Amino acid sequence: MPDSSPRLGHPDLGIGVGLRTVHYREIIERWPAVPWFEIITENFLRTRGRPWEILERVASRYPIVMHGVSLSIGSADPLDPVYLREVRDLRDRIGARWVSDHLCWTGVNGHNTHDLLPLPYTPETLGHVTARVQEVQEAWGAALILENPSSYVGFRASTIPEWEFLAELCHRTGCGLLLDVNNVYVSSRNHGFDPLTYLDALPMERVVQIHVAGHTDLGTHCIDTHIGPVVPPVWELLRAAWQRGVRASILLEWDAEIPPLDDVLAEAAKAREYAEGA
Repeated sequence: MPDSSPRLGHPDLGIGVGLRTVHYREIIERWPAVPWFEIITENFLRTRGRPWEILERVASRYPIVMHGVSLSIGSADPLDPVYLREVRDLRDRIGARWVSDHLCWTGVNGHNTHDLLPLPYTPETLGHVTARVQEVQEAWGAALILENPSSYVGFRASTIPEWEFLAELCHRTGCGLLLDVNNVYVSSRNHGFDPLTYLDALPMERVVQIHVAGHTDLGTHCIDTHIGPVVPPVWELLRAAWQRGVRASILLEWDAEIPPLDDVLAEAAKAREYAEGA
């Protein structure tokens, strides 16, 4: 039976940041007081040398969470058993607490677009993704944690709001959620929905992790660029999630124009003010 415990039994790790190459030297020299790090899964698959050495040293001192970008859970292509095995082996080797990816597809006919592409939200898609989530969870022996995407276009064929699609997917599969409040905000601006309606529909007890991040606002639309700092409306969505009962690990994503580590940590620390202020 699906795990019904809050956060699937995963602990609240506190407020973490992404492990990025520009900070490797500083992390190894200082061992800063960071509760945990998130890694991009694919950066450490089929690689050795210094990145692997750094990861092993960091994993010996800090909790690690894996965040993937190539699972392609919504694709029509069969799931890649080699990729699934490599992700599982990496998770086990470094003792990662959980593995997440995105509700999207990334390619077809064996080609990876290296982009997180939107799905049509229909009953047929829901059945397709449900079966694939169950396949992944059987291969990994653990619940998959899925992140809500940011999107810029939608499908005319869609008949289910994204938030209801995610809620039903959790119900059917027992998967967990990575609630990216920046993605909720970006998509709400691009598609014109109320972000609080999105939050109200989610099963908050399934939220294992939260992302906050910056984005690029072009006036007519927003792009999820992960350039900081985080804007006030996104922080307010974090507060709103906390008011709705979320108690999960929070991660600041800063992946472009990355500043010194202390600046990233200072921005991440703001999450405590908004969460505790709720």
